[in-house]
Amino acid sequence: MECQRCKSDRVLIISGKCSDQCFAEFKGEEGNGYAPEVPNIAEDGDYVCPKVCLECGQVQGKFPVKDPNLKEM
Repeated sequence: MECQRCKSDRVLIISGKCSDQCFAEFKGEEGNGYAPEVPNIAEDGDYVCPKVCLECGQVQGKFPVKDPNLKEM
């Protein structure tokens, strides 16, 4: 995989299963349970799967993510 910003091939892909034990905080509001749906970061409720460039720090994906989608967590 190539970084969308710097084109480096040093992209770390992380996959983790939360099993209803995810904690998230957004604009002072906290949530416990399923991971919030964030494209390319957390999907399908139980899984978080960020992809981060180790060269420039860019999280891979389409941004910006709209706030109303995260409020539903």
